[in-house]
Amino acid sequence: MPNPVSILAALNNKIPYQTPSFTNFKISPSPQRQSCAETIGTITDKCINILSMKDGIDFIEKMNSALDYIENHLDDDIDYTELAREAGCTEYHFSRMFSFITGHSLSLYIRRRRLSNAAIDLAADKPGILDIAVKYGYSSVDAFSRAFKDVHEILPSQVKKNPSTVKVYPRITFNLSITGGQEMRYRIVEKESFRIVGIKKHVDLVFHGINPEIAAMWESLTSEEIARWKNLSNTDPKGIISASTNFSEDRMTGKGSLDHYIGAATTSRIETDDNCLEVQAGLWAVFESLGKFPDTLQNIWGRIYSEWFPAVPYEVAPGPEILWNEQPDTSDPYFKSEIWIPIRFTSKR
Repeated sequence: MPNPVSILAALNNKIPYQTPSFTNFKISPSPQRQSCAETIGTITDKCINILSMKDGIDFIEKMNSALDYIENHLDDDIDYTELAREAGCTEYHFSRMFSFITGHSLSLYIRRRRLSNAAIDLAADKPGILDIAVKYGYSSVDAFSRAFKDVHEILPSQVKKNPSTVKVYPRITFNLSITGGQEMRYRIVEKESFRIVGIKKHVDLVFHGINPEIAAMWESLTSEEIARWKNLSNTDPKGIISASTNFSEDRMTGKGSLDHYIGAATTSRIETDDNCLEVQAGLWAVFESLGKFPDTLQNIWGRIYSEWFPAVPYEVAPGPEILWNEQPDTSDPYFKSEIWIPIRFTSKR
């Protein structure tokens, strides 16, 4: 299959969206805040202070409080509004943060914890299978058995005879780890509403290497489409961009999917046959990636959620994640990209 980068050599941004790959959770010092319309900051090992340490500890305590709530309600209904309140943020932000930090969707974690406890109950010869199924939120033995087998690879009725074959999924506990030495450059930008005009496809996530479905999208572009979109591009990030939105909840489990766009950002309201993604006015955190591609880009993407969000008074807002690339030569050791993340201020930090 031809390389999509070489096919789109005339574009100023030609690299398909790369999904970040990471598992480690770290808390880094807070950036120094500046009172200007566009805030520019860095996170380095030189700005560790009492406030940043307190921010990190507060964040850890809130996340662990949320996990305590889950543990106390594994055999009961979980109120996701209350869960988010324990974490000190909105339901949307907590779900996204949890997935990025742990590598698991919130629903998958809760399901595994419940089925892990169910296996312990079965092995201990607690009340019958139906009672245990109901206890952990299943309306029928069939539904419980399917979910149980999917996790433990045996049926609930087989646990008593084969207790050693079940899997245990321990609860997660967050711990504070101060790291530094790598600068993280970003700016906060306020933008009016705009549209992303281009092509769209619902694709599966690929965590390593080029996503073949996205590569095929790049290959399908015509010179007419490229020229039309570049003429429409009249707002930052300018040029041809990639955008991903509508992530499935199991984004970080290796089974997720998303809507992927390739096109241009514009405030023009002219009629078009292209796919259009309406983007609300609001704040954006723009992160610079400068270094070996795609390693540096993936590292920055991970650090946004594991280091930056816990240290600042913002949370992720609904909207697309946008990738802009400066030029097509990915072999450049100083390859430059920008990651645009929609954010909103939160007083709960």
